[in-house]
Amino acid sequence: MMCATHPNIVQIIDVYANSVQFPHESSPRARLLIVMEMMEGGELFHRISQHRHFTEKQASQVTKQIALALQHCHTLNIAHRDLKPENLLFKDNSLDAPVKLCDFGFAKIDQGDLMTPQFTPYYVAPQVLEAQRRHQKEKSGIIPTSPTPYTYNKSCDLWSLGVIIYVMLCGYPPFYSKHHSRTIPKDMRKKIMTGSFEFPEEEWSQISEMAKDIVRKLLKVKPEERLTIEGVLDHPWLNSTEALDNILPSSQMMMDKAMVAGIQQAHAEQLANMRIQDLKVSLKPLHSVNNPILRKRKLLG
Repeated sequence: MMCATHPNIVQIIDVYANSVQFPHESSPRARLLIVMEMMEGGELFHRISQHRHFTEKQASQVTKQIALALQHCHTLNIAHRDLKPENLLFKDNSLDAPVKLCDFGFAKIDQGDLMTPQFTPYYVAPQVLEAQRRHQKEKSGIIPTSPTPYTYNKSCDLWSLGVIIYVMLCGYPPFYSKHHSRTIPKDMRKKIMTGSFEFPEEEWSQISEMAKDIVRKLLKVKPEERLTIEGVLDHPWLNSTEALDNILPSSQMMMDKAMVAGIQQAHAEQLANMRIQDLKVSLKPLHSVNNPILRKRKLLG
């Protein structure tokens, strides 16, 4: 609600507090139902895959809109914490449709105490992975619980923006692994923690040095060395008068449905793990369950 007044953030139309019972639930639960602005233009990468001549200039213009949305959040001291292409939607299918940021499910006011390891693979900042590592070790008793927990700040959004720019330009992420698993593989984790990535000649030879420069400055492991959101908006790549009409390889790469499906599956699995990890499941005693199948079996048995 605090962020939704910006032209590059999906608007909230209304909010209802209702008691709702889903089919798999035994009783209704209190829920907030949010009605949001209709976004008919689809997700960022889907749009790029349909655009056979997606240029570097267009990538720069999209980046500027994302950065303006982030600036609005960061001015309010809010960290989005889940910046990724699936959360960047186009208003409609017109050529000049604005791109808008959505899904604030992991967003939080940054009071210098961000420590929950909320993230999506490929786009996660090193500091968030470190928070996860320490959280898991403390929970397992490997290390004592620290009186001053490890924290990170809203600069995690800037790292994620760097990854998104990289993928927009070439069609694949800077940090990835050949091994798919439910958690981030060790080799991919190491690449993120050390900021190890390259600009392979085959895809990057025609991409400007300005574009590479903004990526390098966003994918800095140390948050204090990373560009701020104001630094992004002031960067020459977002303000260039050059044509930058070179056609990017990303649209062809993203037409590879198998590759995109693999990335989306990894995202979905990690998201599912994050959202159910703290739920405690309790089973009712058999004698108190009013289940027609069990009743029938008792009668037959």
